[in-house]
Amino acid sequence: MITSAKKVVPRRTPRDAPERSRVEMIPAERYARLLEALRARGAASIRELAHLVGGSASTVRRDLEYLADRGALVRTFGGAALDRAAAATYEPDAEIAAHLEHEEKQAIGRHAATLIEPNQSVIFDSSSTVLEAARAFIERGIPATAVTNDLAIARLLASAANVRLVVLGGMLRTRSATLCGEPSERMLAEMHADVALLGTHAITADVFTETSPEVARVKRAMIRAASRSIVLADHTKFGAPAFADICRAADVSALVTTSRAASAALAPLRDAGIEVQVIDALRT
Repeated sequence: MITSAKKVVPRRTPRDAPERSRVEMIPAERYARLLEALRARGAASIRELAHLVGGSASTVRRDLEYLADRGALVRTFGGAALDRAAAATYEPDAEIAAHLEHEEKQAIGRHAATLIEPNQSVIFDSSSTVLEAARAFIERGIPATAVTNDLAIARLLASAANVRLVVLGGMLRTRSATLCGEPSERMLAEMHADVALLGTHAITADVFTETSPEVARVKRAMIRAASRSIVLADHTKFGAPAFADICRAADVSALVTTSRAASAALAPLRDAGIEVQVIDALRT
């Protein structure tokens, strides 16, 4: 009996094609992939971006126009570049931020959740990395009192039966889940929490900064309200400062980041005397 040989089709690797096609991605994930590619390269052509993140040139072109309209990048002839001049004030929409460096943020969040002890009072700042910490905290199933100024984090924490939840007041920022303003600051001034988990837009030497003064003020109030304040930051946060100062490194207790952060960027923080916890994002 004669049988035909089975045709072997070589398996495509991530180098050959993205793990997921752009058709399968939700828009926010597509936008995040483009921003990550531009962060790594500074500038790129539409053809290069289509190859890096997958999909057609026409889809990439439409996505770039969307991001350019929101100040995330500038369109160049046949491509796009990051707008360095606007970097101090640009803040991605919450949906996009959640997908930027997602695996690294998950690793940081899982580690941060282990730093919370049962029955502690914990402030969860409005941050995509802190959101991952809140998810990991709920998985631990320990009792706690939680305080937050983030509506997405509040919805998540409200699902945990063993968590007593306090949501700060204030005005909701445009295209954001963040509450800020005088009501948040006043409530925090009357609190004495055990731990505060904080995000930051940028870390430059030993200075933490944010894109707006009102957000920075709420973060300062969280630091004052907590006995121990821990900043959670992925490696992309180290660089040029954002618009408004939050505080100096000496004002917080610790920083959690990953091994993707450059050693030179961490040196000023260690010199300031704070605890720097570096985790391996690939193994966490």
